[in-house]
Amino acid sequence: MDKNLIQRCITGSLFVIVLVGCIIGHPLSFGGLFLLITILGLWEFYGLAEKAGAQPLKTYGTLVGAFLFALAFLAKRDHNFALLLAVLPMIFLVFFAELYRKKDHPFTNIAFTLTGILYVALPFALWCLVIVPTHTAVSGWLSEQPLFSYRWHLFLGFFILMWTSDTMAYVCGRLFGKHKLFERISPKKTWEGTIGGGLFALGAAFLVAHFWKDIELVHWLVIAGIVVVCGNLGDLTESLFKRSINIKDSGNILPGHGGILDRFDAALLASPFVACYLLFIPSVQ
Repeated sequence: MDKNLIQRCITGSLFVIVLVGCIIGHPLSFGGLFLLITILGLWEFYGLAEKAGAQPLKTYGTLVGAFLFALAFLAKRDHNFALLLAVLPMIFLVFFAELYRKKDHPFTNIAFTLTGILYVALPFALWCLVIVPTHTAVSGWLSEQPLFSYRWHLFLGFFILMWTSDTMAYVCGRLFGKHKLFERISPKKTWEGTIGGGLFALGAAFLVAHFWKDIELVHWLVIAGIVVVCGNLGDLTESLFKRSINIKDSGNILPGHGGILDRFDAALLASPFVACYLLFIPSVQ
C-alpha cells in the first residue's frame, strides 16, 4: 500500500476519533477542542493572508477570535448573552491599532484581520449557542441539573451529514462524473458527484432522525440540504483562496490531509446557516 495513503488513513482515523470523542464526551471537551481549532485555524488563515501580500494583525486577530468563541460558550452556559457584547470593542480596536503599525495597504490589513474572525471563529461560536447546556450558576455542571441539556448529537449529526456528502460525492464523481461543477476553481468536482453526495446525505438524514428524535425528520432533511449546498460552496471558496496564492494546502498540521482550513472548509461556511436554522426551531431554543 502507498505510504502516503497509509499516513492519510492513520491521520484521518485519529482525527475522527478525537473529534467525535470530544464532541460527545463533555461540554468542556467540546469547548477545549474547538477553541484550539479556532486558534489554529485563525493562525493558518492569517498565514495565508500574508502569502497573499497582506499584513493582518495576526496575534491580535487570533486572540479576538478565541475570545469570541469563549464568550459564546460562557454566554450560553450562564444564559447571559450580554456577555457577547464584550467582543465588540475588541473588534473595533482593529481599526485603531492599524493607525500605529505604519504598514502598506492598511484597509486590506484590516479587512483580512476581520475576515479571519468572521470566517473561522464565528461559525464555531454559533455552535456554542446551539449545543452548550444552560445552567443557572457557574457551578452548575458540578452541582446542578442543566436548564437545557448538552445537545452534542446536533453537532455530531451535522458532521455525519457533511462527511457522508463529501465521501459519496467523491465516490460518485469517480464512478459517474462527466460534467464539471466549477472547473475554473476545482477541476475534479462534478455535477454527478455533487448530486450523488447530496442524495446520500439525505439518506443519512433519515438514519440520523431515527436515532435522534428531538427534532423532526423534516429539519434533518433541511439541514442535509444546507450542508450539501453550503458545504460545497465552502469547499470551493477555500479552493479559490488557495488557487489565488498558488498553494495546494492551507497548512501541514494534519499529515496527508493538509491544514485546519482544509479539513473544515465546508463546515466553516455551512455552520452559520445550519446553526441559525437550528436556533429558530422551538425545541432547540
